[in-house]
Amino acid sequence: MTTTMSRPTTRIPAASSVSLPSAWSLALKRGGLELRSFFRTKSQFIVIFSLPAIMLMLLGAMQINKPAIAGITGAQILTAGMIGAGVMGTSFQNLGINIALERHDGTLKRLYGMPLPRMAYFGGKVIQVLVCMIAEVAILVTVGALLFGIQVPTSLDRWLTFTWVLLLGGTACALLGIAAGSLPKSTRGANAVITLPFLIVQFCSGVFMPFSDVPGILQFFASLFPLKWITQGMRSVFLPEHAAALEPSGSWQHPLTAIVLAAWCVGALLLCLKTFRWTARDS
Repeated sequence: MTTTMSRPTTRIPAASSVSLPSAWSLALKRGGLELRSFFRTKSQFIVIFSLPAIMLMLLGAMQINKPAIAGITGAQILTAGMIGAGVMGTSFQNLGINIALERHDGTLKRLYGMPLPRMAYFGGKVIQVLVCMIAEVAILVTVGALLFGIQVPTSLDRWLTFTWVLLLGGTACALLGIAAGSLPKSTRGANAVITLPFLIVQFCSGVFMPFSDVPGILQFFASLFPLKWITQGMRSVFLPEHAAALEPSGSWQHPLTAIVLAAWCVGALLLCLKTFRWTARDS
């Protein structure tokens, strides 16, 4: 009698699909990492947040005894200008210097070799810039309101103007900062290469003085860059309506401000796509 033995059949379970994190969730995690790194760097944190406020207090104190123009003091005009400069400082200057340093110390090269969506890196930078920008503006508004009597917006239309000027201006300056981060050839030159143009544009854009007091040729030069339009938008938010008469055009020019800042967003994005590199030039 022959007995037939059948081999046991082994079933291999189907491989379970593993859901990978989305680029958005990775950007949020990257943003948290960027913020922790930023706030742990005490020297950078103190300079970015304290220097504009200290400058505002010192320069504003020098203008307290000056006669007001149409009921508007020089310190109030200065505060609105410093708020605009704070937007550009936390986006263009901070982002440009950090990206230049990360490129030359190899951080960008290591991130490029990781299975990380490229947009997650930039999304993390955007989150850091947005948080720092809002904090900077809040500090300057508080100093201006407590010491120099600047008006905090109470109407919805002014808050809407503040929002779109902040977002368009911050986006344009952040994209310019990413592009400018490709200019420094070494870590030693990063601070000077990024900061020097920022300082020049500040003096031409009506940050430290009424824009109408800036020489005509410098007014034209400043109108080519976002900061002039950001400071003008912030003056329209934090100064009385009749302060528009102090502008060279005699009005706040909101439509033109939105068009110029939107154009800079598009132009700066194209510039980023053209110039951004993940490695240093000598790599």
